[in-house]
Amino acid sequence: MADERRSGSPSGGRGRGNAKNTKDGGQRRGMFRRRKICKFCTEKVDYIDYKDAKMLLPFVPERAKILPRRISGVCAMHQRKLQTAIKRARQLALLPYMTD
Repeated sequence: MADERRSGSPSGGRGRGNAKNTKDGGQRRGMFRRRKICKFCTEKVDYIDYKDAKMLLPFVPERAKILPRRISGVCAMHQRKLQTAIKRARQLALLPYMTD
């Protein structure tokens, strides 16, 4: 009776529903994401200036949250410096804390 309530999938509704039974577990081969390069490392920036709001704006989207490293592509060292610069710019009202 319990089997009748399950979805119509042969696996009984468990696991990955769309994965094919292949060697690579349903993953597509040859598809890879290009590694992001740190913008600040390529330009050899040592100090991220909090007064330069135009440089900081691409790292703060409409919701005024700081973009994470995995999305922005910035290295860990520059992400920490960028975070500090954004927070200082917010303190001086150069960048918004939040939008309406």
